[in-house]
Amino acid sequence: MATPNYSYEKRQKELAKKKKKEEKLKRKAEGKPDLPDDDTPEGEEGGTAPPADPAP
Repeated sequence: MATPNYSYEKRQKELAKKKKKEEKLKRKAEGKPDLPDDDTPEGEEGGTAPPADPAP
């Protein structure tokens, strides 16, 4: 049985991370808003809550 090539897996992971970072910098340079991360749990997007309705 062949042994796993951990260095290859690590390199692929690093390349994916680098690509994602470059895409984010490119979007930021274009002035477009960042897309929410996929690993962010629901309800923790960091946005502000909508203003409450004033009492009558």
